[in-house]
Amino acid sequence: MSKNNPKDRSKIIVRGARVNNLKNIDVEIPRDKLVVITGLSGSGKSSLAFDAIYAEGNRRYLEGMSSYATQFLDVSAKPDVDKIENLTPTISIDQKSIARSPRSTVGTLTEIYDYLRVLYAKVGVPHCPHCKTPLEKITNSEVLEDILDSPDKTNIAILAKLNGKEQSLKERLKSVSQLGYARIRLKGKIMSLTEALSQNEVENDEPCNAEIVIDRIVLNKKNPDRERILDSIETAFKLGKGTAVVTRDNETEKIYNRDFVCKKCSFEVADITPKHFSFNSPEGACQHCSGLGVIKEIDEDLLIPNKNLTLAEGAILSWNKSGGRSSVMASGNNILKMLGDKYGFSIDIPVKKISREHLNIVLYGSNDPKIIFEGVIPTMKKKYEELNSNYLKSEIERYMIEKVCPLCAGKRLKGEYLSVLVAEKSIDQVVEMSLVDFSQFLEILEKTHLSSAKKNIILPLVKEMKARSGALQNVGLGYLSLSRSANSISGGEGQRIRLATQIGSELSGITYVLDEPSIGLHNRDTEKLVATMEELREAGNSLITVEHDEQIIRKADWIIDMGPGAGEEGGEVIFSGDLPKLLKSKTLTAQYLNGKRKVGDKKKARKGSGKFIRIFGATEHNLKNIDVNLPLGKFISLTGVSGSGKSTLVSDILSKGLAKYFFNTKETPGKHKKISGMENVDKVISINQSPIGRTPRSNAATYTGVFSLIRELFAETEEAHTRGYDASRFSFNMKGGRCEDCQGEGKKKIEMHLLPDVYVPCETCNGAKYNLRTLEIEYRGVNVAQVLDMSVSYALAFFKNSKLVTEKLSTLEKVGLGYLKLGQSAVDLSGGEAQRIKLATELSRRATGKTLYILDEPTIGLHFEDIRKLLGVLDALVDKGNTVLVVEHNVDVIRNSDWVIDLGPEGGNSGGEIVFEGTPAELKKCKMSWTGKYL
Repeated sequence: MSKNNPKDRSKIIVRGARVNNLKNIDVEIPRDKLVVITGLSGSGKSSLAFDAIYAEGNRRYLEGMSSYATQFLDVSAKPDVDKIENLTPTISIDQKSIARSPRSTVGTLTEIYDYLRVLYAKVGVPHCPHCKTPLEKITNSEVLEDILDSPDKTNIAILAKLNGKEQSLKERLKSVSQLGYARIRLKGKIMSLTEALSQNEVENDEPCNAEIVIDRIVLNKKNPDRERILDSIETAFKLGKGTAVVTRDNETEKIYNRDFVCKKCSFEVADITPKHFSFNSPEGACQHCSGLGVIKEIDEDLLIPNKNLTLAEGAILSWNKSGGRSSVMASGNNILKMLGDKYGFSIDIPVKKISREHLNIVLYGSNDPKIIFEGVIPTMKKKYEELNSNYLKSEIERYMIEKVCPLCAGKRLKGEYLSVLVAEKSIDQVVEMSLVDFSQFLEILEKTHLSSAKKNIILPLVKEMKARSGALQNVGLGYLSLSRSANSISGGEGQRIRLATQIGSELSGITYVLDEPSIGLHNRDTEKLVATMEELREAGNSLITVEHDEQIIRKADWIIDMGPGAGEEGGEVIFSGDLPKLLKSKTLTAQYLNGKRKVGDKKKARKGSGKFIRIFGATEHNLKNIDVNLPLGKFISLTGVSGSGKSTLVSDILSKGLAKYFFNTKETPGKHKKISGMENVDKVISINQSPIGRTPRSNAATYTGVFSLIRELFAETEEAHTRGYDASRFSFNMKGGRCEDCQGEGKKKIEMHLLPDVYVPCETCNGAKYNLRTLEIEYRGVNVAQVLDMSVSYALAFFKNSKLVTEKLSTLEKVGLGYLKLGQSAVDLSGGEAQRIKLATELSRRATGKTLYILDEPTIGLHFEDIRKLLGVLDALVDKGNTVLVVEHNVDVIRNSDWVIDLGPEGGNSGGEIVFEGTPAELKKCKMSWTGKYL
């Protein structure tokens, strides 16, 4: 076979990619390099990286498995690409793939907690949960050594405790004789069974302690019969259910326990294994909360929100809203009337006038055995536990609030296992530490003086935990604790956890596809992230990263710039090469990198309104009793390294405090003394990155409300009037106008069983979502399905005559979403896009000039050009007298602020203090601030 023309495998070659908006592109990507794909939002970066390269690599790898295995796997369909060459197996590390179960924590996601469980089971010292005394247990060989320490010629008797207290002593003695034993010890005296059975105590059935004599020997120290003694000890433990007694010369006795037993209060714990430290196992989990650390309780205030109503008028909301069944409320009122007649209260007076005693009877039931009424709350709880339907359960959950479990205090485990200590710390204390402190705990553990056997157990476990903890700190997550719930982790944090665990896997020859791993990272921590990515590259892997961060772009081996525009105007490779070549090119990215264009160019800070919102004594999580002043009428940036306390201050304290003040919400703000100055704003709008909808039926047009206006325009056409169609006819969610074959989804799922499910356009409506009669109605020559297929920019020009529609669409355009299709499913939107849709929705409302806007990293997923547009929108809001508060790491946004609050100086326990308050110009001079250094 000829080897004259070896195939070049140094590049991943993509030919004819047409996925989403990609315009039949060809691109060559060097392997075993750090490659960054950048460009405007909507230019086709994710389509190339995830929908083409990752999808094809994953499909090829999974198709190599048996048809039986593939039916359980999510094998993606072949992407619309002519061919991709030299592709190795791909691993996607994105922001959506992290497990969001309430049973997942940072410890379980990284497997550090699994090693901790083994450590505590093998070398932990159990303590009594009541009196804190160390519990002792002993092995057979240790009992043997103790016996052999006795003087020569000592009379040794090995006894077993006589169990079975539910039987009479006579019956117990008869059962001993059936086992073949001839002697027992009764009241401290050894005697034959025949003699014992003739005693009065036995006949009288008085409570009396007795022990079976297993063996009696005279100790020969020179040549002891070790086998015989060990066998007798084992039998004594077996018959005595873990307890054996040894007497010496019938004068002294010693009790030995095979299980852990407290000498003071006789508390017992059987053998301890790793599963006893798992909150996902019934053996270890707290029984009250099933290992969740929280319980759901029905809240009286949610059950009876309006205390001015009477019980007869339906003050109990769950009865009032019983699915439209008035019979539930009527029968309930009959019961309450009977209770009222018996106990002397009326159901026709407002609830607030009913005494607490009588209200308790209604809510929690009566103690009278003649009245069969459990109470509203116990009845609902019982129903909740018995229900199988998630929908019906969610109906009851509307009246529930989460509380910390009172039994385990949120620690998730049973008390006896929380009392096991390693280096004077229980497992719950260790998982509460930040990863930085956890690493120090492991250092101490390594240096602890222990027996060689325990050292051999500890060292490999510590080595593995140190490696994983170090990898997490190297991606800027040193502030996280192992107990942190997966539910509370941001997309960026989840992505970096997965990245850190990949380093531990030590795989080689993999193509990693990453989706903006720098999200939520301070510039200081981005350097650590780059080092981690370089470590993966040095191990022989290819990294393809969708990224906008300047630091990462500058560190890349190869850069691909997508564009030139977004949506229909994007989908082309406008540059492919290294950094020096990029800086000489004329792309938008190059112009921002070489300084020809600037994101913001603020000359001087605004003076503001002179009024403040002040937070006093904030101590939630790692905040160190700080007082924070927020000057109103300004653009404020809250910054600081990851884990310094920004989200705690804004999300847990300020947002929840303002929501309670304005909307009377039930969520309790984080620990603080008080918030003053809330009367200086008339409303608060908090915008985060949570999805705008979780179903394909939700989209940008429905969320912003622009689709309702468009439907009204169609309903006003002459043909619609003639046919009697109203606006609801043009909704794909309602019967009448939608295609009933696909129920307005436009697609049908075909189950392929051994192959992946395939979604095909509905053959009845060809993906249009509507029936033919609805599609016959046209507005200016287009039907409603064609409107949903328009981009925001195109629709803006198309609906230029409708002021209400253009007002809403122009705000979407202003926040950089002009490329977005009106009907694009919410499921396909990134966190940054969802946040900007929410922002556009709020911007399209009338501003009062006294609004506080709170945004959580609005620059996520934005190119330099998109950030410039966004800053223009936010500046316009502040110019009208409103206040904008952003939690942000982006240096350009911080430079554009009027006021900066910098938290730190580090993350976790070393953070939570105010490092700086003032203008960006003054921050540059602050030597303590990491943010100042990067400005």
